[in-house]
Amino acid sequence: MPDDHHDATLSGERLETWSTLATLLEWLPPALDKALQPSGLTHFEYGMLYALEHAPDLTLRLRVLAEYANSGLPRLSRALDRLEKRGWVRREPDPEDGRSTLAVLLPAGRETLRQATPVHERNVNRLVFEQLTTAQATELREACRRILSAIRDEDGWSPPSSS
Repeated sequence: MPDDHHDATLSGERLETWSTLATLLEWLPPALDKALQPSGLTHFEYGMLYALEHAPDLTLRLRVLAEYANSGLPRLSRALDRLEKRGWVRREPDPEDGRSTLAVLLPAGRETLRQATPVHERNVNRLVFEQLTTAQATELREACRRILSAIRDEDGWSPPSSS
């Protein structure tokens, strides 16, 4: 008889857990987008501005930004088009590698991010952390890390160090 932990059947508690997780994965992004609408950002775009804000010289190669955003270059390019039209970022050739393009965060983009961050943080706290005990938040983080390591060998995005 297979070990229950390694049983591949999706039924009972496993199906209930999976359906809850799958629903969360579908519902959370639009909920994050909705709170950011007044700032003119989607959660995806907010993440791009955040990554640029924490990059050296407010600049990243598009390939690196795409990796941070878990995005293909076409999706990233469409989002950058929107951000460029608003005057929040610009693209420029990489002087160190002519085949690469850089994304640069502009002052207006930094200001948009500065204004959107408290709204985003309140929303994340309301939707996630206020629903969990400290122990549950720790368990969630560890469970997510285990799932992420099953998907990819490399580390995912992690917040910049506070030092």
